[in-house]
Amino acid sequence: MPKIKTHSGASKRFKVTASGKVKRAKACKSHILNKKSTKRKRGLRKTSYASTANEATIKTLIPYK
Repeated sequence: MPKIKTHSGASKRFKVTASGKVKRAKACKSHILNKKSTKRKRGLRKTSYASTANEATIKTLIPYK
């Protein structure tokens, strides 16, 4: 079997934990931060997990992580 190419965009955005969950960063933290409250921006710093519906798709994009 040939090797599968890793999706470079997905490899930068996702990590797979030891238990098999997919870790991701929250969106909406890159620009237009003036109108967002400090509390909201603080919450966006934290990492979260990808939904179980998208987990299988993400794992195919990053097969060797």
